[in-house]
Amino acid sequence: MKLLLVEDDQMIGEGLEKALKQSGYSIDWVQDGVDAELAIEGTGYALVILDLGLPGKDGFDILKTLRGNRNEISVLILTARDDIADRVAGLDIGADDYMVKPFALEELEARIRLLLRRKIGQKVNELTVGDLTLNINTNEAIYRSSKHVLSAKEFALMRLLMEQPDSFFSRTKLEENLYGWNEEVESNSVEVHIHQLRKKLGKDIIQNTRNVGYKIGDCR
Repeated sequence: MKLLLVEDDQMIGEGLEKALKQSGYSIDWVQDGVDAELAIEGTGYALVILDLGLPGKDGFDILKTLRGNRNEISVLILTARDDIADRVAGLDIGADDYMVKPFALEELEARIRLLLRRKIGQKVNELTVGDLTLNINTNEAIYRSSKHVLSAKEFALMRLLMEQPDSFFSRTKLEENLYGWNEEVESNSVEVHIHQLRKKLGKDIIQNTRNVGYKIGDCR
């Protein structure tokens, strides 16, 4: 699951990038409003975490442009502006949620999970395909009564495949969703993650069709 973090504070940005990666998300981080708009135009993000006081272009203006263009990407405003008028304005313009700094990381992650569940129509903290269940909160996969803890990248890969169980993903598309811009990607990294998942869950858990890509396998 790929998120865009728009935050010009170096300390907050570095801390959030590290924490969200550890939770299994792929993060692109930009520190300028203009760069944020370019990133959103060029990449299919699941959610944007948006500061308001940005160089280049204000967060409110970014949000107005998005909604004016009928872009329905989920947006969580994360800002130091705590006036009721700003909160109301942000929500009225089209933000899906509004949080004020300082904030608790646990609450931020809970709100991210909520917005992502709304996006994919999930009412619980699990994804299920056949006999395979992925627990969103614990990074655990349960398959045929066996429980397995997945690494952050394994979890992110399985989540992507299970959210679109009928779709094939090329290796390039998987890399785009699993890694941020500033992360080094080894040539066989996707294959390594898939190999580990097959070892844990079974060799047929992920299907590979030559020249087409990968998809979730038959989980019955």
